[in-house]
Amino acid sequence: MNQYATTLLRVSLGVMTLAHGLMKVFIFTLPGTVSYFESLGLPGFFAYLTIAAEIGGGLALIAGFYTRLISLLLVPVLLGAAWVHMGNGWVFSNAGGGWEFPIFWTITLLVQAGLGGGKWAVKGR
Repeated sequence: MNQYATTLLRVSLGVMTLAHGLMKVFIFTLPGTVSYFESLGLPGFFAYLTIAAEIGGGLALIAGFYTRLISLLLVPVLLGAAWVHMGNGWVFSNAGGGWEFPIFWTITLLVQAGLGGGKWAVKGR
């Protein structure tokens, strides 16, 4: 049963990560996302790295491709999101989004890294 729970967590994290990457492409647009990163004082190319990490990482998690490694590689992306939202308070429903969701997401990625890929993982642990 634990393997199925691990798989459910992996696929859920993958879908959420993929959705956030695609949102940056199709809703906020690439130029809009780059502008937002630059407005935070970050280099614009960080937007492309973040989008690539979210889309690629999301697909890898859904497939179960090197789940432990991908989960760990996504942690800095989520810590960056927590940093961006830190000034908005705890609750993510606050204006501009709070930091509890990115921190929770970071913790779940660390849990996934510890658990591995579960059932139906394509490759690796």
